[in-house]
This record gives sequence, structure tokens and C-alpha cells, in this order.
Amino acid sequence: MNSGLFIIDAIGPFFRGYDRVRVNWSKIPWRRFRRLDEAGRAALFARIREDMRVFAARAAEAGYNAVSLDDVPHLADHEYYEPEVRGRIAEFRAEFRPLFAILREAGLKIFVTMDVVSTTPALKRRLHRGPGVARSGERRTNAFLRRLIDRFFVDFPEVAGLILRIGESDGLDVKDDFRSELWLKNPPMVNRFLRALLPVFEKHDRVCVFRTWTVGAHHVGDLIWRDSTLERSIAGIESPALVLSMKYGESDFFRHLPLNRNFFVTRVPKIVELQTRREYEGAGEFPSFTGWEYEAYARELAEAPNVVGVMAWCQTGGWHPFRRLTFLEDDGSDVWNAINTRVTLRLFRHGDSVEAAIAALPGCGSNRAAWIELLRLSHEVVRELLYVPDFARQTLFFRRVRIPPLIGVYWHNLFVNHSIEKVLRHFVSDGEACIRAGHAAMGKIARMKTLAETCGLPVADIEFMEMTFGILALAREYFFRPFDEEIRARLKAAKKAYKRRYPRGTRYRYAVKLDFEPFRLNPRHLAWFFGLCVREQRKYRMIDRLVFLRLFSLVYTAVKRARPKMIPKFARKSAMGIDAIFR
Repeated sequence: MNSGLFIIDAIGPFFRGYDRVRVNWSKIPWRRFRRLDEAGRAALFARIREDMRVFAARAAEAGYNAVSLDDVPHLADHEYYEPEVRGRIAEFRAEFRPLFAILREAGLKIFVTMDVVSTTPALKRRLHRGPGVARSGERRTNAFLRRLIDRFFVDFPEVAGLILRIGESDGLDVKDDFRSELWLKNPPMVNRFLRALLPVFEKHDRVCVFRTWTVGAHHVGDLIWRDSTLERSIAGIESPALVLSMKYGESDFFRHLPLNRNFFVTRVPKIVELQTRREYEGAGEFPSFTGWEYEAYARELAEAPNVVGVMAWCQTGGWHPFRRLTFLEDDGSDVWNAINTRVTLRLFRHGDSVEAAIAALPGCGSNRAAWIELLRLSHEVVRELLYVPDFARQTLFFRRVRIPPLIGVYWHNLFVNHSIEKVLRHFVSDGEACIRAGHAAMGKIARMKTLAETCGLPVADIEFMEMTFGILALAREYFFRPFDEEIRARLKAAKKAYKRRYPRGTRYRYAVKLDFEPFRLNPRHLAWFFGLCVREQRKYRMIDRLVFLRLFSLVYTAVKRARPKMIPKFARKSAMGIDAIFR
């Protein structure tokens, strides 16, 4: 795979000094620039250019040959936009041209991301104007996108292609000139969209990287894992411009997932998406090594047709306060993300073993055995304690979504409550074994501290891991043993000590959310609910087709209106909100 496409995201420089407590890492914080006067914007972009030079040099030295940057709407002008929006687009275009030049000087191809579709109020009125059926709005939107992309390629000949996202839109916290929405709702719409746009890519000899990532919304919501949806979406399309981009698993960037079988469905060129700054696993605040996970995927992908590269997300993803910038920290605090990012490239581009890739890391030197043991232990501890393996290994689907294998941890939140206890007791057969495995993993963290000192790696990060994971180990006693006041007191004391050790403002820590209020649902009724609503097979059952894919969204809407507090705030307010999977 040495001559393929190896893309790394380059948005890190845009987050230097960003003062939000909880950051949306899904794309560049464009509104940040609106708060600054002309001198402030000039100073900020000067710093971004310096950081981009550093990042580009390190990415190229690691072996990546392309980068991704946000995004087409903020860089492509059109007469349909409001005058003030067009003015800001002109400013961004002027500032991005030197950034593009820096990347090209480093020998990196440039890919720009694009949500389908992003609109302003004025553009939305234009696209949805006048009478007629939805199909006319679809034709207008495709025609608009075709013109927009055609002009963009003319204006920016240095751009090698676009990365299109159609299965997820902006988070609920995005307040910007542009807001994306899920536009393509079924495979025929996707097919017509690709047929409309691919000729523009072919005309300009550019690459269309089409992401199959979806969050379960609408009839195309299972595109990421369902072979028939993928086949219908690209049926009859033969274009030298098209490259499919797929996440390695059937869900988001989690562990305990088998390889996405859609890699074997088509001969269309495809790249695999991997995450090296793990958004659900501390984002680089502690070691969360992915080498052995990714080596297994690389071996399987060697048998898949026409896999031509990887896309490594080294900064993008998640809503949390952790903010180490990959390949940019002068003090080396990005070391865990940098290790993942370098090892991932060597596994897929050069076919190295994990051990050989680790040996090639800067600083490894004569301590190769200690480095390998340390990273092996971090791999095991995350799999065995951050996740609950007995739950994580199960294949569970609800509607069009593969249920995530991580429970009780959501970005920077640790949840210990009665409802999670009920779920775990239903799915985990041997709670005592789970408790013992948790305590055994804590012993591995103690060994990791000794190894980190030997390797000259940050011991403080592993101490942070130890205290955080200690709460998870203690939580297992609450989840799997009869409740008593002692375990509640121990959890409260652990939370208090954790907050004292890592107070807000001095270090970005997890938010520990304890709630011992009983969850009033009989275990027999809970078993009935899971047996009815959750399936262990990919194939839809008759009840899914008749009830859950059609009527359940109506039931959810009614419940949300009548009793909104039944739906947790984090589920309603984070990312796109839980509403997406009921569309």
C-alpha cells in the first residue's frame, strides 16, 4: 500500500489558545475569528501559519502524503449567500492560500472537507423556494453543489480533492454562518447525488472521497455497515474520481469491533478511517495505544479488494475539554497521540509489525522492550477496564445503529448510576469475574508507571489514568454486587479525592457523575424490552421493519414532548442529539 493515499487531519493549528471549556473538535471553530478585530485575526492567523509549518513537517516526516482541512462552505463564494457572509468568505480565502502553500511545500496533497449540505438562511430560501415536490428541491440542491464545487476547483487548483460527509451534520452547539443538515435520506438520493457531482471531479481531475459514516438517521442511516445500502448507493457508478472512505468498524471509533465487512462489498477504491487521538479514550491525556487493534485490521484488509490507503484522524472528533494538539506540543505532551499517529502509518503504509513500528519511534532507542511492554499494557488496560469486555464483545443493534461497545463513559463523562447497573447486570453473566478483571487491570497501571519512568515518558499522565480508572474499577463493585451504603460512600470519597487532585481549571479531567437514585424497572420487564427492541443480528427482523423503523420515531417524538426529562440532557444536547437515530 506504499503508493496509496495517506491522509491526516490538519485542524490542530486552529485550536491553539481556544478558550472554550468544552470544545467541539468536529471541525474548525469558525466563529472564533468573528470575535476578533482585524489586528487580532491577523495575529491569530500568523500563529496558525507557524503551527501549520511545524505540523506539515512532522506529518510528512512520519510518512503521510496528504492532509484534510475544513471546509468548502467557508472557502467557496456564491452569489446566493448574504453579503456579510461573502465578505467573511473572502477573508478566509485570503488567509487559507498561504496555508495551502505551506502544505504543498511540505509535499502534502490537500483535501478539503464538506458536509452535504451546509446552508445559510438566504441559501436555504433559494434552494427550497417555490412550489413543487421534494424532487425539485433535490435537483436544485445538486445543481447548486455542482456549480459551487466547479468554481471552487477553478479558484483553488492546489486542492487535490474533497472529502464529503453525508451521514452526520453539525452539532447542536454550532452557531455559525453555515449550518449543515442531513440532506441525503435514502440510497437512490445518494446515487443521484454522486452521478450529478462526479463529472465535476472528473473534469478537473480531482478526487471525491465519499465517507460512508452515518449515525442511523433516515433510510441511508445504515450505510456504514449494511452491504445492500452501500450497493444501492453506488449502483452503476464507474468513475475514476471516486474513493470510498469507511470507518474500520460498524460503529464509531471504539474497540472490540470486528472489521467492517463493507470493505469486501465493492471493488471501488477505498480507504480506511482510523483515529489516533482517541476521542472516547482520553484524547491523549493518558496512553491508549491502538497498534495491536490496527495491526489486526491491516492483516484482514490485505484480503479486501482495492484498499488504497488510510485517513488518520489525529485531532478531529468529540466534544470534550481535553486539548492536546497532535504534532504541535513543544513540551511533548502530545506523545501518546503522536505514538499512535506514527505507528498507524507504518502499519498500513509499510506493512510493519507493531513491534517494528514501535522500534522506529523517536526516543525509543535501547529501551525497545520497555516501550513495547508499556504500550501493550495500555492496550490491555483500556480494553479491560475502560470497556466492560463481556458487554463490549456482544453484537447489538437498535434500529439502524450498531450499539456502541463502550458503556458508562461518554467523552469526558464517567456515569455511575442505577440505570447502567441494570443494563450491565442484564448483559454480563459473571459480575464477580468482571470485578476481578478490573482490579487486575489496576495492577497493570502500577507497572506502567515504572515503565514510563524507564522510557522517559510522562509518568504524571499514567497517574491521571490510574486515578480515573480507579473510579471505574470501584464502580464495578457497585454495578455487580448488592447495594450497600459502604460502596456509595467509597464512590463519593473517590470522586472527592479525584476533584481535589485534578481541580477544574488546573487540569482537564473527567466529570464523574454519580446518581444512586433507583431506576424503577423490573429486571423481567427490562429483559422483555431488550429482547424486543435490541437484536443480535445485522439483518432486520419483521418487527424492526414494521415497528421500530417506522412507528418508533413517532413514539419517541411523543415521549419527548410529553416528558422531555426522561431523555438525559447529555443525549439531547451533545453532538447532533439522540433525535438523529429516530429519524
